[in-house]
Amino acid sequence: MARRRRSEEEHPNHERWLVSYADFITLLFAFFVVMYAISSVNEGKYKVLSDSLTSAFRSVAGAPGGQPVVVIQGAPPLSPKPLGNPDRLLEQKKSEQRQKMKSVAKDIMDALQPLVAQGKVRLLETSRGVTIEINDSVLFAAGQAKLEPASMSALRAIADVLARADFPITIEGHTDNLPISTQQFPSNWELSALRATTVLRLFNDGGVGAERLTAIGYGDTRPLETNTTPDGRARNRRVSILIDSNRPEEPTELKDHKSSDQLPGNAQGAVSQVAVPNPAGQ
Repeated sequence: MARRRRSEEEHPNHERWLVSYADFITLLFAFFVVMYAISSVNEGKYKVLSDSLTSAFRSVAGAPGGQPVVVIQGAPPLSPKPLGNPDRLLEQKKSEQRQKMKSVAKDIMDALQPLVAQGKVRLLETSRGVTIEINDSVLFAAGQAKLEPASMSALRAIADVLARADFPITIEGHTDNLPISTQQFPSNWELSALRATTVLRLFNDGGVGAERLTAIGYGDTRPLETNTTPDGRARNRRVSILIDSNRPEEPTELKDHKSSDQLPGNAQGAVSQVAVPNPAGQ
């Protein structure tokens, strides 16, 4: 009897796996119930989403279906942000610049109308902007760089117009080819440069920012007409005021890569670098 009882106790139970299987099926059923509950779509919220998408993309409302999307009820639909064409935006900006430039030129023309009628002042439109050419007889005595009192009112009128704009201003002094050699002006270079600087100072005193002003003396190197006649020389003696439509840009640093490649090791760091300024800044 003892041997039979021991044999019955050692008999293995081959149906214990059913317990684990039943637990697995129960958990799987609970998982799918939770997933179904989460995936339920509120019909009202889905309608709000459908109307919002239809309004945003201007398309015909589609049939309900697809992936469920959670929508915050009461949130206003976001309007689509238009994507601008870079070329079109650049052209629009240039057009606005031209309109501003024409407005500035018109105001200057109105302020200098008597001198324009006499042929002492000319306004020219170029690819760079607007240039005001003033005959030096209006501004200076012969061989001098001090402004005539009668010319100051005209220059102040120009300064008032330029002070309201934001364009860079370049003032150029020009002379004829007759040599000058005095203690103050050893050559036409000094005379033209000081005349341009004199006008620059008056503009700055009239409210034009110094960061927008540049003075250049060209001497007799850029004549408009021949210097062989008195009329031609008188035409070449002038002060030009360039209202530049091109904004100055940051200079681009260039490196001498060819020389750099030929230098060994750390010696490449000693290669000189040249900063090329923007031509509009002159």
